[in-house]
Amino acid sequence: MKASELDYRLPPELIAQQPAKRRDGSRLLVYDRTSGETRHRRFVELPEELAEDTLVAVNDTRVLPARIPITNPRGEVLLLERTGGDGLWEGLARPTRRLRAGRRYGPVELVEHLGEGRWLLRLDGEPAGETPLPPYITEPLEDPERYQTVFAKRMGSAAAPTAGLHFTPELLARLDVERVTLHVGLDTFRPIAADDLAEHELHTERYEVDPAAWDRICVARHVLAVGTTTVRVLESLARGAPLSGRTELFITPGFEFRRVDSLLTNFHLPRSTLLALVMAFAGVEETTRLYRLAIEERYRFYSFGDAMLVR
Repeated sequence: MKASELDYRLPPELIAQQPAKRRDGSRLLVYDRTSGETRHRRFVELPEELAEDTLVAVNDTRVLPARIPITNPRGEVLLLERTGGDGLWEGLARPTRRLRAGRRYGPVELVEHLGEGRWLLRLDGEPAGETPLPPYITEPLEDPERYQTVFAKRMGSAAAPTAGLHFTPELLARLDVERVTLHVGLDTFRPIAADDLAEHELHTERYEVDPAAWDRICVARHVLAVGTTTVRVLESLARGAPLSGRTELFITPGFEFRRVDSLLTNFHLPRSTLLALVMAFAGVEETTRLYRLAIEERYRFYSFGDAMLVR
């Protein structure tokens, strides 16, 4: 697949800067692959769009308070993943050209430059920085918990699994839910620079699934994956991966889905691996049409935006 097939033009005003007043008050674009029908709903109406025997799989990762400001020079460190004991982490640091290995910047000591702005670093204590909002969100967030799902439990992500941000405890109570964990890394959101997707390297991400949860997911008649991160976990396990480890699964058009038969997702950035996954599930032409429709209907895009259900 050519990266240019993942391009589209989005009016800047459709990039959601704030979450909806109510999590489940966002809009929901529903696409039925069998009939080709599309419907415009509210997220609170999601249960009405699902078969009674649908098992809903969510990602219960929690976003790290990973953005740490530094001075002399003025910049920041963004924690990505703990790499072992003794406070060692992998992270991004800027301005990289002015930083030096072996020096301390506030609570952070830079140990080794790994290339492309990545560093091996040592952190004093536990992460106690700010919530790392994506760069396209330029307005301050009054309540950092709005960038966490209500079922967020296991700390470890550099970004939120945003399809899960729409759920409320009341809505979850109306559904049959199982949890999996995948800690989201920034490489998931890194734009595709290569002309061909086959040349793009997608880094691995850590995941873990409880055996009882996987047993239920295996035998469920229908499985709705909440978000692309959940899809990566379920389809990795469906191919024989262990219940915990790292997944390098890169889902692009032509992929055979073995466990997920419905997908709930937000509207993603152009030239992203996330959009490629959606196209693999819904079809390239169909996804292009759905995104065009969402723009025409003034849906809100990206992390705090509206959602799409592909059945």
